[in-house]
Amino acid sequence: MLRGGQLTGQVAIVTGAARGIGRAIALALAQEGAAVVVNYRVHAEAAEQVVQAIRAMGSDAVAVQADVTCPHAARSLVQAALDRWGRVDILVNNAGVALYRLLLDTSVDEWDAIMAVHLRGAFNCSQAVLPHMLRAGRGRIINISSVWGQVGAANEVAYSTAKAGLIGFTRALAKEVGRAGITVNAVAPGAIETDMLNGLSEAERAELAADIPLSRLGQPADAAAAVVFLASPAASYVTGQVISPNGGMAM
Repeated sequence: MLRGGQLTGQVAIVTGAARGIGRAIALALAQEGAAVVVNYRVHAEAAEQVVQAIRAMGSDAVAVQADVTCPHAARSLVQAALDRWGRVDILVNNAGVALYRLLLDTSVDEWDAIMAVHLRGAFNCSQAVLPHMLRAGRGRIINISSVWGQVGAANEVAYSTAKAGLIGFTRALAKEVGRAGITVNAVAPGAIETDMLNGLSEAERAELAADIPLSRLGQPADAAAAVVFLASPAASYVTGQVISPNGGMAM
């Protein structure tokens, strides 16, 4: 059973939390005592498994289906937290999709879909949660960007652009709400072992790892640890920053 942690009594919303980095973030926040809204769009069974894992460690969680590109759905996420626990302390904008394609082969619809999930989703969820954080005089918003948002990636122009946009969103919003006691930061993971790398062959994965100074691909827990830090009391004077757990692939 959980016996307390640095986030005990706090409530977190994690978008796209059914799998991959989002799942690891939800579990890591719960391990530190936070109650968690586990958001998913289509993977209901996987989301419920995350909820059960959180409850097994002694914290509380609820799975909430919502497409964060819809403003009403984003508001429903926040309302789910308020209905169950009466507060929201942490928002992690993690929901995202990848697109590995040459720019010349990228359709307008594909471009718009990438921007909608990453940028409109973060906008919708942040806009929905901010009134409650402003009234409370505290809060943490953490946006999951990518190392490709920092340095760019060939064949991933749409994805890199969206993730770079999240960094700009982070810095601007941090300036806007800092005086209200709300911090806004970003985590920009490098090559992490998730479904997004499923399209790579073993040889390609080995080649990618060989180009990383720490000589390995990252794990979802590596990204989650950065989120826990930014959500913790230790990061109370950190805002508008980008932490990039990337094994040294970008410095």
